[in-house]
This record gives sequence, structure tokens and C-alpha cells, in this order.
Amino acid sequence: MASAAARHILVETERKCADLKKKLDKGVDFSKMAKAHSKCPSGKKGGALGMFKPGQMVKEFDAVVFSAPIGVVQGPIKTQFGYHLVEVTKRVD
Repeated sequence: MASAAARHILVETERKCADLKKKLDKGVDFSKMAKAHSKCPSGKKGGALGMFKPGQMVKEFDAVVFSAPIGVVQGPIKTQFGYHLVEVTKRVD
């Protein structure tokens, strides 16, 4: 079964998410941004979520993690928790 590792930044508004993505696109360090801005406890670990399988995360998150290119920041992605920026760091089929 497929599995993936990803890191993310979770914020409350789409605007803040888009602003952070612009900074990431200009080369700002993802881990530092996650530690400073993410409201998810994973922010303390630079946004790292570890390895997980399809169905372990919410549907919108899974759809991105199991289809997006590795190493490319995706988002804003809206879920019941807020708005995410997601970077797939590894995927195993």
C-alpha cells in the first residue's frame, strides 16, 4: 500500500496562507515558517507529519499528498481545520 511523508503549515485564513506561500516561493525556509506561523502542533517540528497511508488524513489533504509532485509546495488547501500549505517530502508505492 502507498504511503507518504509531508510537512505542512496550517493557518486560519486563505489570505495568510497565500501570503506565506509567496514567501516560500521566494525561498524562505519552510521549517522556519511552520515554526513561526502554523497553528498545528507539528509546527514545532517544522511542520513534519511523518509517514502516513491514504485515509489517515482528511480527504482534501490526502488528495494533494498522494498526487502532487515531491518537493513542490501546494496550497492554499482548505480543510475543516483551516488553510494548509503542503509539501510532500517522500512517497512510497
